[in-house]
Amino acid sequence: MKQVLTLGIVLLFFTSFTVKSSPHILVNADKTIEVAFELSPEKTAIYRVFYKNKLVINTSQLGIIREDANFYSDLKVVAISRAKKVNDHYTMLQGKRNEISYSANQYIVSLVNGKGEPMEIIFQLSKDGVAFRYYFPSHSKDIKKIIEEKTTYNFDSTTKSWLQPMAKAKTGWKETNPSYEEHYAMGVPVLTQPEIGEGWVYPALFETNAAWVLLSETGLHDKYCGSRLVYNDNAQALQVTFPQKQEVFPNGALQPESVLPWRTPWRLITIGTLSTITESTLGTDLAEPAIKMDTSFIKGGLASWSWVLLKDESVNYAITRQFIDYAASMNWPYCLIDADWDTRIGVDKLKELVEYGKTKKVKLLVWYNSSGSWNGTEYHPKSKLLTPESRAAEFGRLKEIGIAGVKIDFFGGDGQSMIAYYHELLKATAKYQLLVNFHGATLPRGWQRTYPHLLTTEAIKGEEFITFGQPDADKQPTHCATIPFTRNVFDPMDFTPMVLDAIPGITRKTTPAFELALPVLFLSGIQHIAEIPEGMAKMPSYVVDYLKDIPTNWEDSKFIEGYPGKYIVMARKKNNIWHIVGINAENVAKTITIDLSFVTQTNGFLITDGENGFEKLPVTKAKPLSVTIQPNGGFVVKI
Repeated sequence: MKQVLTLGIVLLFFTSFTVKSSPHILVNADKTIEVAFELSPEKTAIYRVFYKNKLVINTSQLGIIREDANFYSDLKVVAISRAKKVNDHYTMLQGKRNEISYSANQYIVSLVNGKGEPMEIIFQLSKDGVAFRYYFPSHSKDIKKIIEEKTTYNFDSTTKSWLQPMAKAKTGWKETNPSYEEHYAMGVPVLTQPEIGEGWVYPALFETNAAWVLLSETGLHDKYCGSRLVYNDNAQALQVTFPQKQEVFPNGALQPESVLPWRTPWRLITIGTLSTITESTLGTDLAEPAIKMDTSFIKGGLASWSWVLLKDESVNYAITRQFIDYAASMNWPYCLIDADWDTRIGVDKLKELVEYGKTKKVKLLVWYNSSGSWNGTEYHPKSKLLTPESRAAEFGRLKEIGIAGVKIDFFGGDGQSMIAYYHELLKATAKYQLLVNFHGATLPRGWQRTYPHLLTTEAIKGEEFITFGQPDADKQPTHCATIPFTRNVFDPMDFTPMVLDAIPGITRKTTPAFELALPVLFLSGIQHIAEIPEGMAKMPSYVVDYLKDIPTNWEDSKFIEGYPGKYIVMARKKNNIWHIVGINAENVAKTITIDLSFVTQTNGFLITDGENGFEKLPVTKAKPLSVTIQPNGGFVVKI
């Protein structure tokens, strides 16, 4: 049966708060997205999602089971509110767009369970998707615990999926999993089960019924755990699922628990074309607004970093001083000092480096091990951030010395207590005006809006893995061509990109122009550049000059064309200058034509792969730009 209401029924529905019919159709402003909500014969809440009158998510479940109450079965709809327009405008200090407006139709579905206890499901339908969350409006000082979230996403079996598997907790090097560092399954059937057996992480991408759908979550506060997707055989759908039992701060909560009232994070369903997906800002639109804090110290940019290619022995006074000089020569504002700096350099010498950096207009970032007992890592400083008192002492000392920010590594998963630890770190660093980079970490889920000093988070199999072994290097082209459609759509990603010259012991599969495109293609408030001074010295002067002016706080972003895992071309604007970059992950050359009518300036340049290295060519707005991208190659345009 076609799930479309007549005009008369629609008008009846929108002029009444009481429930007259089923299903109830919720729509966005331009009526391109619809949610059909109703109760099943078993009195469970179910929904379907339509895009341009085509079904993209089939009958799926909603509901929560608390330890003390069932909000899944035996439900009754009390009321469904009229469409209420919600609008928001906010500014981001980093990312794909700095001035962002959000508009949606909000509907509140008021339910009671068999005992008459209330729960609301709040839906918001915007031009690019659906968001919903659960809300318990009652007041209680007793701790309530959620033992299962029944939310499911039921896709047609022909749906193709791009999914990153969740790692098994306490596996991997020094038991540091999970940290969102697995390779994607690309274009696989939606019914595919991950070999690891722990489900899939967000964001998860699907192609179904002539539409693209991206699932994720945002607004993850300290009274909820991070979730992931596991295929439920009984429901025949992907279900929102809680973390593994090991993913906790010592002696802390795993699953959600809180007093009432209580809201869950937003569940996000971005729907449309690949342009819709890559240009969407739903992940920050629904995130909590920024906390009250002084943001004057927050500045993005590029950073030099010795460790990724030179490893542990590079963390010393002399090499760090060289990398400060390197950053200064490239007009980059930061230099990152990695693990064991407290003994390899020491606090006194660190102070000297800070003062030296000031003379070069380069600020220093330092590494910390977040972990206590939850893994076997030995890198230090370690166990310095576990309590409010130790955080205050450590961050206060860094502030006094003049350190600009911290890279905090090796977190323990997505349990509620570990999520609360992230929030505690972000609040403490805000107080001491320290920039933050989380590594070995979870997906930030919009935290960069709530805490503007969170400039980046790893949560990806990045450049360091390419330096560890050939298998990861072999997969780099397709991996890099997938993550702009998935991991990096909403949240900053510290991939630590770009090796233009050579990686010790590794045969690089990408061309230099492929690598040159990555700092613009990938979004991160700070881009920690992998290339070292010796490699940069081999590059043409026009490549070096290009890298001296790479923004991280873009005014706008535009998807040109691409396909997950195969290729992508993106354009980003700053100060009326457009940076257009592309990479090709396939083994055959690809020629594309770009209509430059959207750019502001008249003339610019193209850098791409020539026969003997880089090649630079002029570009003009007067005619379409034809670019041939070499196999595993790339290009950059600045105009």
